[in-house]
Amino acid sequence: MKIRENVLIYILLVGASAVFLLLQHVTHIEFMLHLAAIPLEVLVVVFIVERFLENRENREKRKQLMYIKSCLFRSEMRDLFLANFNTLKSPSLTMAEIKNSTLDELKRMREDANTLEYRSLEEMEPIIMEYVNAQSVWQNFMDLAMSYNFEEIFQDMVYILHFVHDVKAFKAKNPDKLFVHEAQEKEWLMEKAKTVLGDGIRKFLDYVIELKEKQPDMFHDVVSDYELSAEIRDL
Repeated sequence: MKIRENVLIYILLVGASAVFLLLQHVTHIEFMLHLAAIPLEVLVVVFIVERFLENRENREKRKQLMYIKSCLFRSEMRDLFLANFNTLKSPSLTMAEIKNSTLDELKRMREDANTLEYRSLEEMEPIIMEYVNAQSVWQNFMDLAMSYNFEEIFQDMVYILHFVHDVKAFKAKNPDKLFVHEAQEKEWLMEKAKTVLGDGIRKFLDYVIELKEKQPDMFHDVVSDYELSAEIRDL
């Protein structure tokens, strides 16, 4: 509705300017040129104000999303991310290292995470099942992305949910078999599994980098929670 209203305003302003130009052409009254310029000037102002308000709204939404992520990362998704990090062979990343890293060191970790290697196929299976168990979280994230108009997050959640449905479909027919063994036989499926799990690592690092830059206290709280949970899991 808002888009239609804005388009209507633009059309009316351009139309008003065109009417004054037509009158100037017919009457040869130079003052009509000044009148024709007024709607165009208003149009420019409206456009600038609209972009300013839109950018401010997007910044507020991004800030809200950061707090929503903090809540989810510290609750439903904590076990998933801890299991994912714990199973990495290369690069080796721990919550203690992340917590004590500078911003530049975190960015180097993120760059290293573009290439990941897990200790074994079999150890990837529990992580995959954590993704399946977190289906409601991905669905909620997708709904939030739609509400906040975050196209990239929406596409990421769609990709994860498709993967989750692939795993559930396989498990329904083969409850005693490992999904990763099936994926090993199908290159496209293994690529999908590695993308989902690897993106989890990368998105987490993107998030803590964002916190380190913008909300250092929240960064400390989130990573400290993860570090404590990691220590408890190792007991």
